[in-house]
Amino acid sequence: MKHLTLKIGKRKPLVVKDAAKVRLARPGKRAGGNRATKPLRRMTRAELGPYSQEVFSRLKAAHPDAHCELDHETPLQLLVATILSAQCTDKRVNMVTPLLFSTYPTAADLADAPPEKLEEIIKSTGFFRNKTKSLIALGKALVERHDGEVPDTMEALVKLPGVGRKTANVILGNAFRKNEGVVVDTHVGRLSARLGLSKQKDPVKIEEDLMPLFPRDDWAMLAHVLIFHGRRVCDARAPKCDICSLNEICPSSTVSIYRERK
Repeated sequence: MKHLTLKIGKRKPLVVKDAAKVRLARPGKRAGGNRATKPLRRMTRAELGPYSQEVFSRLKAAHPDAHCELDHETPLQLLVATILSAQCTDKRVNMVTPLLFSTYPTAADLADAPPEKLEEIIKSTGFFRNKTKSLIALGKALVERHDGEVPDTMEALVKLPGVGRKTANVILGNAFRKNEGVVVDTHVGRLSARLGLSKQKDPVKIEEDLMPLFPRDDWAMLAHVLIFHGRRVCDARAPKCDICSLNEICPSSTVSIYRERK
């Protein structure tokens, strides 16, 4: 694994002679006789390049099984599941979709679905009335504009009811293996800020910051590893910095100790 040496301002990196004996601690507390350093200064654009690649490499190693966690077999199923996932967990969506997919297997079936019956099936995903309207409208739009098939272009997808750029990126990257952008959900947005990859808050602007930092072929996987890491390690309220594979290079780490490497 590559090692990244990061310096803080003009100060020398903290030198640890025997890293194995050092217990990482929160800032201000002693750890093996040394004090954890303060968070990194904001990196320049030139520094962000190698740093972002190191982050991606470590996250892939930490989460080799990272993938889209919405169960699906077809582009239509993924599109429906993604719409249902708004303000809802993937786990809950996966509990609902088997019955939904078997009851309404095609876009035409969705278009003709009785609202009350559809609402009952998806009720536990929240906002079920609005989602029902979106799914029925989606079915009708697919039948009328695309012969019942899910289109494979960003331009066509974002014109469908209930589909924005994030949803379109999910479909393109996972159903069609097309990297047109980076999926920016709450996890990706939060980790982009914590890792110093973007200071933006708007998902579209965060995406614009991320795309130049990573090769196009990695965009779909980038979202997967960030989402996996956000769900399993970098929790919104209680990040597990002590077990994080990025804790020595992350500018937001509560246990960072920057070591000089030869």
